[in-house]
Amino acid sequence: MNNPARDAAGTPRRAIDIVNASLKRRYARERRFRLLGATAVTLGMVFVVLLFADIILKGYTAFQQTYIQLPIELAVATIDPDGTRDPATLARADYMKLIREALRERFPDVTDRRDRRLLNSMISVGAPDLLRKRVMADPQLIGTTQELWILADDDIDMLVKGYIDRNAPVSDRRVGDQMIDWIDRLEAEGRVAKRFNTIFFTHGTSREPELAGIAGALMGSFYTLVLTFLLSFPIGVGAALYLEEFAPKNRWTDLIEVNVNNLAAVPSIVFGLLGLAVFIGFFGVPRSTPLVAALVMTLMTLPTIIIASRVALKSVPPSIREAALGVGASPLQTQFHHVLPLALPGILTGSIIGMARALGETAPLLMIGMIAFIVDIPKGFNDAATVLPVQIFLWADSPERGFVERTSAAIIVLLAFLFVMNLAAVLLRRRFERRW
Repeated sequence: MNNPARDAAGTPRRAIDIVNASLKRRYARERRFRLLGATAVTLGMVFVVLLFADIILKGYTAFQQTYIQLPIELAVATIDPDGTRDPATLARADYMKLIREALRERFPDVTDRRDRRLLNSMISVGAPDLLRKRVMADPQLIGTTQELWILADDDIDMLVKGYIDRNAPVSDRRVGDQMIDWIDRLEAEGRVAKRFNTIFFTHGTSREPELAGIAGALMGSFYTLVLTFLLSFPIGVGAALYLEEFAPKNRWTDLIEVNVNNLAAVPSIVFGLLGLAVFIGFFGVPRSTPLVAALVMTLMTLPTIIIASRVALKSVPPSIREAALGVGASPLQTQFHHVLPLALPGILTGSIIGMARALGETAPLLMIGMIAFIVDIPKGFNDAATVLPVQIFLWADSPERGFVERTSAAIIVLLAFLFVMNLAAVLLRRRFERRW
C-alpha cells in the first residue's frame, strides 16, 4: 500500500485535508482572476471616460460663436443706388463698407489708418456675405438702421471664450492690448455675446475657423451611406441566403466562405487601393464623389453583412423550413416568405453595424480623393464631396485654436451618429428578436 501523505512535521494527512488545501488554492486563483478582470474593465472604462471628457471639454465651445452687435445703416446709396431692387445689384454692394462705418461710429477716437485696419480685423471676413444674404432675403431693410449681430473674427472668438491668456506677453498672444481694450468696451455695453453657432451646421468647410462648418461633410456622408446601403444590403443578403440555404457543400463553397471571413479582417486601406485602381483607374468613376466612396464602402461592408446575415439565417429553427415545405411551398417561397422575415431583425442589426463602420472610416476614402478641400455642399451622388471622418482629419492638421475646437465638435457629432446607429441596432434586435 502507498504511504499516506504527511505534513511538514511528518504527521499523516487525511484526504479531506488535502482536498481542502487544494480548494483554497483554487479559490485564491479564482479571486485573483476575478480581480484582474475587474481591474481591466475598470481601467478600460476610465480611459474611455477620460477620452470622451477630453473631446467634450475641447469641443463643446464650438457650438457657440462670438458676435458683435453694431447699428448698421443699410444706406440706399451703397446698396441700391438705382432703387431697382435688382438682386444682381444687391449682390454687388459693398457690405463691408457698411460694417466699417458702424465700427468707426462706435470708436470715433480711432483715427490712425493702422489702428482702423486693426479695428476692422475684429470682424470676420465672412460677415459681409452674411449681411448680403440677409438684405437680399428682406430688401425692405434697405434704407433703415438695424441693430445687427455681426460675426466676429476667430481670434476675437478665442479671446471671449478664454482660450487666449490676457496676462501673457504680447508676443505670445494673437490679440494685442489695444484690441482687448476695444472688446472690453463693447462687452461693457452689452454688444458682445456668444450665440448658437448655426454656421457650424449650415456651411461647408473654410480656411477661416469661424466660417467652417460640417454641412458639406454631413451631406457627403449621407449620400455615401445611402448608396452604400442600397448596394451592399441586397447583395450581402442575397449572397448569405445562397451560401446558407442553396449552395452545395463542396470545396468551392468552403473556399468562398474562408475568403468572406478573411475579407472581414482585411485592412480598410486595401479597399481604398482597390477602389483607386479599379473604380477610378479602370472604370473611370469620378474621384472625390459619394459614388466612388459608396462603391469602396460596399466592398468593405459586404463581408460584415454576409456573416451577420448567415448567422441570422442559422438562428431560424429547421422546423420552420420543414413546416413550409410540408404544406407545399417551394424552397424559394420557404426562404422569402418564412425564413427571411424571421431572420430580418438579425440581418438589419448586422447591416446597421456595417454602416456604422463605414461611417467612421477614413483611410480608404483618402485613397480615392475624398481629402480634397470642398467648400460647396454636394447636391448629388456625382458632386465633389468629403465625409465627416475625413473632415475631422483635415481640421486636426490645422494649428489654429479655432480649428482645434471644431475638430473636437465634429468628433462629438460623429460619435453621436455612431451611438444612434448602434442603439438602433440594439433596439431592433430586442424588439423583433424571437427566442425559439
